[in-house]
Amino acid sequence: MCYLALGILFIFIIGNLCVLAHSIGYLIGYVSHRSPLQEPIPCDSEPEEGVAKKAIVEYSLSWTNITNLLARRLTPDAFNSRLSDVEQTDHTAGSTGDNLLGNRVLESFKSLEMEPWTDTHYVQLQMPNSEKPNRVLIGQDEVCQPKGYLAYSATGKAKGKAVYGNYGSQEDLALLQTLKVELNGTVILLRASGQISLAQQVANVAALGVSAVLIYPEHKNETTELYGHVHLGSGDPYTPGFPSFNHTQFPPTQSSGLPSVLAQSITAQTAVKILKRIGGPDSPPSFKGKLDNVKYTLGGASSEDVTVEVNNVLQDTEIHNVFGVIKGFTEPGRYVVLGAQRDAWGPGYAKATVGTTLLLELARAVSEMVHTDGFRPRRSLVFASWSAGEYGSVGATEWLEVSTAQTHYVFKPMQMEDSAYPFLAFSGIPSLSFRFVSQEVYPHYGTSFDNKEYLGFATAHRLGSIATGAGLVAGQLALRLVHDHVLYLDVLRYRKVLSQSVVNINRPNYVVLQDGSAEGLSARWLIMALGSYSRAATDLNTELLNTDLTDTLACHNINDRIMRVEHNLLSPFVSPKEVPFRHLLFGHGSHTMAAMLEGEDREALRTQLALATWTVQGCANALSGDVWDSDNQI
Repeated sequence: MCYLALGILFIFIIGNLCVLAHSIGYLIGYVSHRSPLQEPIPCDSEPEEGVAKKAIVEYSLSWTNITNLLARRLTPDAFNSRLSDVEQTDHTAGSTGDNLLGNRVLESFKSLEMEPWTDTHYVQLQMPNSEKPNRVLIGQDEVCQPKGYLAYSATGKAKGKAVYGNYGSQEDLALLQTLKVELNGTVILLRASGQISLAQQVANVAALGVSAVLIYPEHKNETTELYGHVHLGSGDPYTPGFPSFNHTQFPPTQSSGLPSVLAQSITAQTAVKILKRIGGPDSPPSFKGKLDNVKYTLGGASSEDVTVEVNNVLQDTEIHNVFGVIKGFTEPGRYVVLGAQRDAWGPGYAKATVGTTLLLELARAVSEMVHTDGFRPRRSLVFASWSAGEYGSVGATEWLEVSTAQTHYVFKPMQMEDSAYPFLAFSGIPSLSFRFVSQEVYPHYGTSFDNKEYLGFATAHRLGSIATGAGLVAGQLALRLVHDHVLYLDVLRYRKVLSQSVVNINRPNYVVLQDGSAEGLSARWLIMALGSYSRAATDLNTELLNTDLTDTLACHNINDRIMRVEHNLLSPFVSPKEVPFRHLLFGHGSHTMAAMLEGEDREALRTQLALATWTVQGCANALSGDVWDSDNQI
């Protein structure tokens, strides 16, 4: 094969100015099928004097020069001008609007001489059944045939007593159980939350045996329909771990993240009708919502029966990802990828329009910096426009499977609903996700109100300047990654994260050992593996301080080891097909550090500790570099 991926780096950025959800990502890797921007000078020939002098000028730009050039090129006026070209009233994945916008991106990349290309995937997307609508009934009364829907719900009909469960978080459900509210076999009503994904809400309540889930948005317009997906994963759930190409033949299989229960979105208006008829005890204060003229009760045994009917159908859909490249001058085979989601249910202004606009503006700005201002990126910069992001980062994940007001920053662990999450937890790519936020959650995602007018209100009509600020942060991160000799990533930071996880695991195990209930169960070897990692990380930082940064091979070696860290935290002991998110710390499954805190099976925990130990030790050995430098004490 002519493609060799030795290391990858991805940083995903969501500009969410109380609001803004443009998605931009970066990925560093190696590729050998793309040629450099300029022809290399043969080793056996003497370069002309003019060429040598030009090369010196090309690489003389300082980091300050580069950031100033970007700020000069990326402006609110240019953003606002481009925005009108990107607007689409409907650009659902695979639709005419989505393809039209994809072609505009392609033509824009062509005009910038970015050698654009596309890749095509044939994925299964769940759609409403045009001949048999979804329905919700209370008793014998049909209360709605909702237009909105939750993709990848189970299908069929379910009936049960109605229960109100607030957001369906683990804390909410624990409170319901404390109040002796029976959930098994019920139809549970939840309000959508900006803090927990629709898929996680459904997974939480499905684990407690509900028969169906109804989710409504707390929107000022009570007739607002909600659209979303409930696949607790990413990519096409019917080809888990594999890319979806035309005529791809795989054994019948599906993602373990598909829900086993019915899930349907309803309007706030329909939620009011249900809440007025479910009865039961009063809900706790934290369950009180924003709906008018409603007494929030928990329902349960005294409630009327609610029937949910979901008739969604799977449709084979052709989607296109669009790419363009600005090639590097020193290491063109190493690349950084910026990506933005292109599709949306409805206008999708915050969800997709702003991100696609910023992607195109960043491509234009950096291209002009190269062709006009003398900027010479060390590594290549690839710009990617993804489709089917609304269905769970389908376009981005499919590509991954092929290549394997006042604002402030909020830093927190990556969540599954982040489009960057599969890059981190599925492929082991170092990832960062940040948002620009205000005190209030933007309430219009997944609705027809995610449009220019409402986004303008949410940003105090400063969308252009705020989005440009987000673009400058994204652009500087990307340019830093293609400009510096050594990747600006501190592997020692992971020592603290790993240490805290080990402490949390060891503390309850110590209590178990003291009372004699599990003799021999200890995190001792895991602690030793953590020590190996800590020493390897410290040694690498020391080596970096003593490295000549003009030594290309030495920098390659250090960068390789830095980029291996995240990948080596993917557990090699679980199947990517059954457990796609294999990351030891941020994955999802029994192999993770978090799962070790929740399990009660001591023999299973013994195995989990052993496998986690070898995962961390393997990461430490890879970080050490050469095999003879490994610090393996277990």
